Amino acid sequence: MQINNRIKLLTDFVKYNLRIVFANKFVYFLIAAMAFFLLVITINLFSGSSNITVDDVYALLILPGLLIIFYPVVFNIQNDKDARMLEIIFGVPNYRYKVYLFRFVLSIFTMAAFLLFMSAFTVFAIIRIPIFEMVYQLMFPLLFLAGLAFLMATLIRNASGAAVVMVLFGLFFWILYEPLQFSKWNIFINPFDIPNNMSYGVFKNIIYQNRLMMVIATIISLLWAMLNLQKREKFV
Repeated sequence: MQINNRIKLLTDFVKYNLRIVFANKFVYFLIAAMAFFLLVITINLFSGSSNITVDDVYALLILPGLLIIFYPVVFNIQNDKDARMLEIIFGVPNYRYKVYLFRFVLSIFTMAAFLLFMSAFTVFAIIRIPIFEMVYQLMFPLLFLAGLAFLMATLIRNASGAAVVMVLFGLFFWILYEPLQFSKWNIFINPFDIPNNMSYGVFKNIIYQNRLMMVIATIISLLWAMLNLQKREKFV
């Protein structure tokens, strides 16, 4: 009976958090992501273009990934505030860590599932690509931006304000894409776009350093966000 109760509690916990992740305006971000992806795919199909490459697909999938992860991460805490659940969540010792971290992981898995679907559809519709390698490489910049967005939400304590900051941050690095194109500091560096004037070994080392820095930054962002969530009175 105790095992059954635990299973039921876990099931209810997952269901509640799934409703939070997919709540409110998430569907609009999801529709926008899929619409953008299908629009580009359709244009390439009907134009009869055979010039699209693997590195083009990587660039194509970044924006849908950002749209899918953006809302559930930035509005993670705000949704609880709107539903008047903060007092309950913060009233249970250490529960806030479990629930917000669980939602973050749930959002990441949701994004990865959609990226897998879109990658597989790209293989079916346009060009053969390494599906799992593509999603694996996409997860580094998307995880970094998701972790940073979550941190901003806990620092600013307002989802709309955090959203504005993240949009500005994204635009800043997008503008610097050309000057930093093959630099380890470019968070949007394309690992499938190998430069002609650089050896493959050097480029792989740049990609490794870039991914390592983003993993470390993501971990720091999550730990910092969890630390900020200890200050309950600032969120209620």
